[in-house]
Order: sequence, then structure tokens, then C-alpha cells
Amino acid sequence: MLSKYNDLENQISRLSKQLQSLPQGNLLCTRNGNHYKWYRNHNQSSTYLPKKERLLAEQLALRKYLILLIEDLSHEKRAIQFYLDHHSVSSKAERLLQNPAYEKLLASNFVPLSQELSDWMNSPYEKNTQHQEHLIHQGSHGKWVRSKSEAIIDMLLYTHKIPFRYECALQIGEIKLYPDFTIRHPKTGAVYYWEHFGLMDNSVYAQNAYSKLQLYTSHGIIPSIQLITTFETKENPINSDIVLKIIKHYFL
Repeated sequence: MLSKYNDLENQISRLSKQLQSLPQGNLLCTRNGNHYKWYRNHNQSSTYLPKKERLLAEQLALRKYLILLIEDLSHEKRAIQFYLDHHSVSSKAERLLQNPAYEKLLASNFVPLSQELSDWMNSPYEKNTQHQEHLIHQGSHGKWVRSKSEAIIDMLLYTHKIPFRYECALQIGEIKLYPDFTIRHPKTGAVYYWEHFGLMDNSVYAQNAYSKLQLYTSHGIIPSIQLITTFETKENPINSDIVLKIIKHYFL
């Protein structure tokens, strides 16, 4: 919903700029037999537009259309704003899954269908031990992750029975990485990696992200093929709708 709201804002801004470049006035069209007459209302006066003023009539028609379109988009934006103002970001169902009293009782409902993949998901593995103090956001199945966005990805993978590991060691040449998520396709068992880059408005962070992508690519792990990538900035955060679409595209 937040993504849709931001998209509407961008559309309204773009259309408003286009509107400013058009001539002032309101176009009125009246029927005259099988033809139409054009009139321009401006500054409380009405002026007839002859056929030679067709370009002006077209611009005024576009102006009227853009005004109505902006009204429609603004109405939709207000409806989404009302929803966002009154909707809890935290899902009640997710909070129940994070409750230790219910977590283990419900866990069997989210086990991958393949026993081999379930065993893989739950077996010990080498994890990232750096900056564990940053693991402050609760994910699924009693784990902790580093950001709210990772918690969204974690929870949606879990509830859709997609087998995965969080920050599992991956040796690439002489370099050891810890992809945010190492995922096995629930039907084929194929391995995917998911890297979420959450500070792309930070130039140093962005440069490190590009270098990391180059490293993956140079070792045959290609973005949009084996490597899933998501990006966000402060102004454009990721949301559960985007994550769910990605999961459906790759795994469901």
C-alpha cells in the first residue's frame, strides 16, 4: 500500500508539472448539428474558438483531462492515506507466530513439503557471527534478523513453506560471504540467494552493494537468475506486497 501511495504521489507530481505548461482556461464543447463548437472560458469570459484554433482546443481538452485525472488520483491517494493511518503495520497473525507460547505449536503447519528440504533448513550451519548486537528484529521460528525489511522477507518465506537459511556462509573464491537468505526451491531444490540492500541512499553503502553484485556475477551467481535482489531507501522502503510478488514469481 505504501508503494502504491508513493507511486500516486509521483504520478500527481508529474501530471501537475505537465498541467503548468498548458494554456489557462476551461474548454466547453457544444453540439451544432453533426459538429461541435469550441469555447474557451477564461477570466470570467467565454471566447469562441474557430477551426484554425484547433491546437489551442486540443491543449485545453488535455488540460481538462489532466485536471480530472489528478482529482481521481488524489482521491485514491486520500483513501490509501486513510488506510495507512488506521491500519496496524504489525500483523496480528505474525505476532502470534512470534509468541513463544504458540510458535512451536504452530510450526508443523509451515514445514516444507519435502523432508529433505525440511532437514536442510533445520540442520546446523555456519552463520555470520559479526555484529550480533544488530540482530534486533524478530523473525520466524525464534530467529532474529538485522532489519524490519529482512523480518518481512523472513516471515513470508516461512509462512509460504519456502526452505531457507539466514546468513549462511557461502565461499566465493577466496572470499566468504553471508547472503541475507540462502533459499531452496520448494519443488526443485535449486539454490537461490536473496540479498536485501537497505541503505541505497548512502553512497558508500551503495558502492559496496555494487561491488558485492559484481563479485556474485563474476562467480556465475547472476542477479534475477540465482540471485534475488531488493533495494530500498528512506523515501522508498520495501513492503510485504513487493516481497510477496517476488516470492510468488520465483517459488510458487
